[in-house]
Amino acid sequence: MNVLVTGANGHLGFNLVKQLLAAGHRVRGSVRSLDDPARTAHLEALGAIELVEADLDRPHRLRLVMDGIDAVCHTAAVYALYAPGREREILAASLGGAEAVMRAAHDARVRKVVFTSSIVTLPLTRPGDAPATESEWASDLRVPYLKAKTLAEQRAWELARELGVQLVTILPGAFGGPGFQRNTPTIDLIEAIMKGSLQLAAPPFNLPYVDVRDVARAHALALERECSGRFIIANDRFPSLADIAATMHAIDRGIPKPLMTLPGFTLPFLPALDQLNSRLSRAPRTLTPDLVATLRGRIFNASNERAKRELGWRQEVSLKQSLADTIATLRQRAAIRNGPPA
Repeated sequence: MNVLVTGANGHLGFNLVKQLLAAGHRVRGSVRSLDDPARTAHLEALGAIELVEADLDRPHRLRLVMDGIDAVCHTAAVYALYAPGREREILAASLGGAEAVMRAAHDARVRKVVFTSSIVTLPLTRPGDAPATESEWASDLRVPYLKAKTLAEQRAWELARELGVQLVTILPGAFGGPGFQRNTPTIDLIEAIMKGSLQLAAPPFNLPYVDVRDVARAHALALERECSGRFIIANDRFPSLADIAATMHAIDRGIPKPLMTLPGFTLPFLPALDQLNSRLSRAPRTLTPDLVATLRGRIFNASNERAKRELGWRQEVSLKQSLADTIATLRQRAAIRNGPPA
């Protein structure tokens, strides 16, 4: 199969290209620019990939790179939770990307589009409630990233019906694992924990974690199977932030684990504490007042049963292995940046 992967040099894009090539598919990977070899060297090292330049803001160019393509995996996205002043940019990029990919796929007569959405397009639930399923949509869209992902996927489905394009959407959780060239907010969180951001206490939140390799495999299965609709891709169990820190401590005793989980009444103070911690540890900001308000009294709670039943997908990478590989990659990248000791 001839497959175009947008955002091929991203965390998911790279892992997906790697899996597709190993499965014998012919892969064309699009990146925003080919001017910086450092951004594509890891892709070129994979071997038989055709790299092309295609900015989602240039629909004509995107249409040209779909010539001869059987299926498109649209993984390119702006992933930013703490992004003051970038709300319009994030929304425009997500909606514009969905529009451009779906229209170009229709014009190029692409057989199938596999679209990377997110588990954040599903509603959070109260503890003890039944898990969310693919039939449901988030309604609390005060966080710009959650709004952008939800509206972009909904627009993709509108266009799929209007244009007659076969569409499958993958709703991954927050993914870690190897193969990233720059941090995402999920990787920022893991790096912050390595630096001790939760050593005193962990916020009372959980995380719909999944390894990037399991997410890539879900995309590959969606390409190869006769399927349609939405598929939740996340681990069978969603760990708390305290669980994640404790697992990282078990991997490396030098990474501190929290002494306690913060009680609920402290939630309004978390953005200020996050800002203070960012200044002291130089860890990226991860919490905003809107995000804390959205999470208050709610948990991530979703079922991956449809993916298991219809795609034959299973979680293959354990939380501990995924975090260990993420930690190793962060340290490798830090060693490269810092160079050999004097």
